[in-house]
Amino acid sequence: MARNFHRKNKLDVISELNVTPLIDLAFSLLIIFMITTPVIEQYNRVNLPNQSSTTRQPPPPVEDKYITIDADGRLFWGKIPVALSELKSRLDLLSNAETPAPTIHIRGDKTLPYQHIIDVVNLLKERNLTKLSLDTRAS
Repeated sequence: MARNFHRKNKLDVISELNVTPLIDLAFSLLIIFMITTPVIEQYNRVNLPNQSSTTRQPPPPVEDKYITIDADGRLFWGKIPVALSELKSRLDLLSNAETPAPTIHIRGDKTLPYQHIIDVVNLLKERNLTKLSLDTRAS
């Protein structure tokens, strides 16, 4: 139904509420809150002490480990061929070591079914070795 803007009697009172100023007010308040919220959420300022020592403790040496899976599904620890049980024991030793866990690079042949790589990832996940890299060749 189309609205008719012509009134029969011009002196009659309009019974509709004009909400345009209310919408303008709401948008103005929204803009004010958007501007002031980041100012309110600032961090506490703290004067931190200066470090008096110039020597820094070197980070512990962490050596990356490589697990390679060839096209036939054979496993290699670095360049040493290993069986699945031996790989599990080596991963157990890494997970129980006191030193930080190294990054373990998994290198799989591109013709290899991906399930072999997922099996190795699951072995790492079971032992909570989370630093993982799936290596690819740059083209």
